[in-house]
Amino acid sequence: MLPHEIPPGVQMVTLPGGHRTLAYTPEQAPPALPVPAAQPIPAWAKTTALLAPTIGGGVAATGIGLSYAAPGLIAMSQALWATVALIAAGAIAAPALLRTARSSTGSGSGRSTTHITQNITANGLFGRANGTINHR
Repeated sequence: MLPHEIPPGVQMVTLPGGHRTLAYTPEQAPPALPVPAAQPIPAWAKTTALLAPTIGGGVAATGIGLSYAAPGLIAMSQALWATVALIAAGAIAAPALLRTARSSTGSGSGRSTTHITQNITANGLFGRANGTINHR
């Protein structure tokens, strides 16, 4: 057999006795792919990795603080609502007290009240207004 007729994977070998023959040879392993170089870790990834436990710890500390502060916050909330109710009651009661105080002092002193009436008339859309004021 001529050398160009030998199929792939077959070779001409010489045996220890000196005879030459064709033999299957083990296939060569394909060349190894180049190993990619290690890429550096981006700065944003390092920052995020460092901030994650800090933020988690802050959230945990906030939760613990709120759990300790909850009774005080509830008490302050109730005090605030009591203050709002007191202000609203004062806004309603003060005019009533003033009205009763004026009526009791006005009738007992003998003073008469003055009634003022005002009459205003105007003719037309752009007419001049005339008025009278009467004191009685």
